[in-house]
Amino acid sequence: MNVETPLSFWIGFNLAVLVLLVLDLTVLNRKQQAPGMVESLVTTAVWVALAVGFGCWIAYEEGWGKGSEFFTGYVIEYSLSVDNLFLFILIFANFKVAPDQQRRLLFWGIIGALIMRGIMIGAGVALLETFSWLIYLFGAYIIYAGFGMLFHKQDVDVETMPVVHIARRVLPLSAGDHQGLFLKRENGQLKFTILFLVLLVVEFTDLIFALDSIPAIFGVTRDPFIVYTSNVCAILGLRSLYFVLAGAVASLVYLHIGLALVLIFIGAKMAGEHFFHVTTVQSLLIVGSILTVSIVASLIKTKGKVG
Repeated sequence: MNVETPLSFWIGFNLAVLVLLVLDLTVLNRKQQAPGMVESLVTTAVWVALAVGFGCWIAYEEGWGKGSEFFTGYVIEYSLSVDNLFLFILIFANFKVAPDQQRRLLFWGIIGALIMRGIMIGAGVALLETFSWLIYLFGAYIIYAGFGMLFHKQDVDVETMPVVHIARRVLPLSAGDHQGLFLKRENGQLKFTILFLVLLVVEFTDLIFALDSIPAIFGVTRDPFIVYTSNVCAILGLRSLYFVLAGAVASLVYLHIGLALVLIFIGAKMAGEHFFHVTTVQSLLIVGSILTVSIVASLIKTKGKVG
């Protein structure tokens, strides 16, 4: 834990997240059907507004330096998560998951992502504090990941994923209809359903993407509180953003190029931090500009068509 960040900040933030998750599960998640585009846009706007409000509070309490670090980290994590959500769309289509079940899977997927990323952030902070030279390896890896995203078409063969292969061999899986359950009794035996297998794939996919996104934010700040809160704020809004992207996926044809360039920029910033200095504000402007250009270019290319 960063000694510069009061313990009350950590406790208060995590309590607020817990309240929001309980509210989401007990109130907002009570409807069985998938949300429409308007509802998804409104909910996404609310999550973004909450993150912006929290960032402004950080800037007020700890200065604009910390505030700009939070906003830059949030933009990076939120934008990189978009590529993750595109992959979720392919996974759900592969398993023929109904839209109403997608909402539930995404909720539990987010819970798992929060736990995994909390552990990974803690490990990353500890490693960098002990072996500061690892930042150069992180930077090189991020550049490699960026070029991989730039030159390789995103595709997915779910059945070749290690998690699917292992689960099919190890877990007792039900062959029948999952009926919206993760576990069901079949012929007197308790078995996992295909829906549970999809959840495993979602969690595994997020873990792989976290290997790119979490090192990337260390190129912006080493403050554990900023790294953690910007990650959490980005993850909390992903479920509603998913249903927005599901309707706009065909329009964002150049977004993957923008995301790749963001990774390459952050990786270069990390690897060359002792040779050139890029301020947090400059990073925020560069990342924002790259994403804006890629989105605008996509909409011009597709003439804003959604579908």
